[in-house]
Amino acid sequence: MVPSHWLLLDALPLTGNGKLDRKALPVTDAQEWQRPFEAPEGDLERQLAAIWADVLGVAQIGRRDNFFELGGHSLLAAQASARVELELGIELPLRALFESTDLQAYAAMAGQHAPADNDARLDALESLLDEMEIN
Repeated sequence: MVPSHWLLLDALPLTGNGKLDRKALPVTDAQEWQRPFEAPEGDLERQLAAIWADVLGVAQIGRRDNFFELGGHSLLAAQASARVELELGIELPLRALFESTDLQAYAAMAGQHAPADNDARLDALESLLDEMEIN
């Protein structure tokens, strides 16, 4: 386990008993670690950025931002990956998020796995449901 952020302090905050006061430790802000903002381009990048922002609790995601540098970890990655599949219909392996250097690279991978024709998928699902109703 490697920390995603280091914060140097002059001294650790202590309680009256001389123990570490965890509540007094400063909270790192993921916004500080973002690269200069470059807006997402295209619908797919904007949709993925919205998912990342929601999962990470960050106000905005740029196309050069890295999921893990913004505070992401394996559990949040699994959550983001599941939301991509549920909301966008893109079945992308979880490892794609780990292998992507930034949102732009992740969107490029997602674009390769995107369903070619959502209408065809919906038609197939509709016909399956119709078939189930007949039986």
